[in-house]
Amino acid sequence: MENQSLKPIAEWKETLEKRLLLFGHRNWLVVADAAYPAQSRPGIETVISGVSQQVAIEGVLEYLRACLHIRPIIHVDRELEFVTEEDAPGVDSYRKWLDGVMAGITFHSSPHDEIISRLDEAAQMFSVLVIKSTMAIPYTSVFFELDCGYWNAESEARLRSYISNNSVTVHHQDKQSGIA
Repeated sequence: MENQSLKPIAEWKETLEKRLLLFGHRNWLVVADAAYPAQSRPGIETVISGVSQQVAIEGVLEYLRACLHIRPIIHVDRELEFVTEEDAPGVDSYRKWLDGVMAGITFHSSPHDEIISRLDEAAQMFSVLVIKSTMAIPYTSVFFELDCGYWNAESEARLRSYISNNSVTVHHQDKQSGIA
């Protein structure tokens, strides 16, 4: 576990706040259940919160709402829809709580392995912060893929279209050196 950074419980919110100041689009945050594995990729940092999944998610959402430079694209495990109360007591009330806290927020439901693959791919170049909670119900992790808060996909598409439709090449000249 030498690539993992396990922080004392009291520091999870401080770590979150500091990382959010550094993070931008393509970084990820994860609020994970207690059994979430320690990942070995060097770009993934894990902190132990010592709090419930609900408290950790509410804390992350509160910090994200205050950030103007980033906005989350939220992913949840598709498997959560199929976990039964019989197999995981408390899952029904967690799903109800999650639906309530996510009211008005778009989130995507995908198979767990797909989300983990995307997270692993992102961690090859970008930092990921995993906040482990005390949750003891499977498939309850919430993944926050960060995107730019002041630029959206439509703006990017218009920019790319403008660039491709304007074949004029602009040359900048360094006036002191005469280099073009």
